Amino acid sequence: MLTTEFREEAVRIVTETGKPLPEVAQDLGINDTTPASWESRAKRAGNGRGESEAGELARLRRKVAQLKKDNKKLGMERDVLKRCMVLWMK
Repeated sequence: MLTTEFREEAVRIVTETGKPLPEVAQDLGINDTTPASWESRAKRAGNGRGESEAGELARLRRKVAQLKKDNKKLGMERDVLKRCMVLWMK
């Protein structure tokens, strides 16, 4: 079963790159007509999720901020583990 995120990404590839639908379908390993139905469904819904560009930009900025926060936390955890290994090896 294909996820909603996968479908949205396929529609985004078609709309942003301008690649032909059959080429996108082949790249994704799905039926040739599937991206066309997803694209038409997204157009009817108004940009897939019904978000304006400003709303999508705000959502993406929040996601980037969260990813940066997570990345910083993981870096600190990695550093702690490195220190533990050094102490353990002594």
